[in-house]
Amino acid sequence: MPGKYNIDTPDDLRSLPISSLDGLCEELRSYLIDHVASNGGHFSSSLGVVELTVALHYVFNTPEDKLVWDVGHQAYPHKLLTGRKNRFYSNRLLGGISGFPSREESEFDALRTGHSSTSISAILGMACAARYSGENTRQHIAVIGDGAMTAGLAFEALNNAGYEQPNMLVILNDNNMSIDANTGALQNYLTELTTGKHYNVLKSHIKKLLSHPGQPDKWPVDVVRKLRKIMKGGLLRYSNLFEALNIRYFGPVDGHDLKKLIHVLEKLKHIPGPKLLHCVTTKGKGFAPAMTDKEKWHAPKKFDKFTGATLDAERVANKAITFQAVFGDTLIELAKRNARIMAVTPAMLSGSALSRMKKEMPERVFDVGITEQHAVTFSAGLADGMIPFCTIYSTFLQRAYDQIIHDVALQKLNVILCIDRAGVVGQDGPTHHGAFDIAFLRCIPDIIGASPMDLEDFRNLLFTAQASKGNGPFAIRYPKGQGASTPVSSDFRKLKIGRGRKIRAGKDIAILSLGPVGQYVKEACEELEEYELNVAHYDLRFFKPLDEALLHEVCRQFSKVITIEDGCITGGVGSAVIAFIAEQGYHVTVKRLGLPDTFAVQGTQQELHELYGYDKKTIISVVKRLALINKSNESFSKK
Repeated sequence: MPGKYNIDTPDDLRSLPISSLDGLCEELRSYLIDHVASNGGHFSSSLGVVELTVALHYVFNTPEDKLVWDVGHQAYPHKLLTGRKNRFYSNRLLGGISGFPSREESEFDALRTGHSSTSISAILGMACAARYSGENTRQHIAVIGDGAMTAGLAFEALNNAGYEQPNMLVILNDNNMSIDANTGALQNYLTELTTGKHYNVLKSHIKKLLSHPGQPDKWPVDVVRKLRKIMKGGLLRYSNLFEALNIRYFGPVDGHDLKKLIHVLEKLKHIPGPKLLHCVTTKGKGFAPAMTDKEKWHAPKKFDKFTGATLDAERVANKAITFQAVFGDTLIELAKRNARIMAVTPAMLSGSALSRMKKEMPERVFDVGITEQHAVTFSAGLADGMIPFCTIYSTFLQRAYDQIIHDVALQKLNVILCIDRAGVVGQDGPTHHGAFDIAFLRCIPDIIGASPMDLEDFRNLLFTAQASKGNGPFAIRYPKGQGASTPVSSDFRKLKIGRGRKIRAGKDIAILSLGPVGQYVKEACEELEEYELNVAHYDLRFFKPLDEALLHEVCRQFSKVITIEDGCITGGVGSAVIAFIAEQGYHVTVKRLGLPDTFAVQGTQQELHELYGYDKKTIISVVKRLALINKSNESFSKK
């Protein structure tokens, strides 16, 4: 990190005088703006916690003291201060450092985070383990914010902490945002804590009473009388939720007042038991465009650091039609035709392309906060008369697995699960890849599972799902980002559930694809003609139920089959094909392409497709290798 402060570790930071820390914060912000402008990444959340990060590492003896960052996308300043500034250029790149805290990467990262609301549970467990081991001087701190406090897991942990009473500190980073603006009663409550008349009157009276100049034996009586009067004035209406859970509440404090933060944290170090410090911060602090449009600047692409304008290359890329854009437009179109259609999302309005529908049909779109479990069961309730489209990123849907089984599938409710960001998502890495949804949905009875190969098929699946009454849950998985550069058809066609399609006839080898990776197959088949290989291509379209008529056709005609999917091959659609072949007694050689039995790393989608071997080049190589089994020549050459 260039500049006059040579900080490589928190020990270096703690050697600075307090008077130097404001300058260090300016330098950190400048570095973050320069880096994200050049490389993209999570931006406004990290800008908002610069002072808080400096204060935490200045006061606490990390890594001996345990520090957990919830969600983790606000941890860029933390990474810069904990030995990773010289590698920060590789942030989120293939082979580079993670954009989130990672235990494998640094001893300063006490927990790998990426999903929300895990910090309090984890830090409570660490605090209880330390207490049992007699490590009574170690501090345990969780930083939670960006909407993560809205999730049930956070309150389950607070409830448990109030009972266990270990020495721990929860810092609530209250910036009134998750990715989109926070919604719900809790946010209104936190706002009341910071601005409420009775709360601030109470603070003022307590401050005066504690400096009472009168006789010591009299002023406690005055304290009790005045507190009773204030409470009768209405304070009880806004009693502190955290105190009710037996957790001591402190704040709110200005999360950008560095000296005040250090002073408060030093005091809290010596107070035993569970504590919560309420910090009010501004997301995007220090970069005017990010402070104005917080949703846009949560995780921007490359931009001009002086104007905030998107760079030309990124502007061109953003013009491509994405699955998300088609989803948002199609759902509005369907909702205008069908008054029973509702949309549900757990704090991902903009990411899921539901912002326009929320604006046009506010009473038919529900942003329920970061509560995936609630979103699914809430949708199950809506299904009592309505047609809910429950839109959740694949990686976050994992958190609602029991609700899918118990509250939706078991009761055969017509909830449409729109699984965004399916497959590898790119540079957010292993915490965010949608690798497992095919496998974990395929084993659930009475569920329909589909994955469109292209945007037109996507529109038809959305239309089919809302028109399919009494069929139970209908899951549609689709990837992040680009789908086509030309507009799709405006017509709708109802598809037959469980039916795939033949894309291309052939005689040598058959390839069965699921989802948009079928585009690689189309390109590979065309190129393989130059090697005099005639390859058939089938789009499965549905991973449950499988098109058994299509599979019978393939197995009778071909002795070699390749399956390809953008998901884990363990339990994926390729496994389903193998099970069908074995049960039917066919003698067919099957090669499965997809994600191997490991957690996929970070990198662009194209890089990861190539790394894990289900891109066009790999398909061509596998076809040629399988074709060699029955040929005498050792290699293929073009015509």
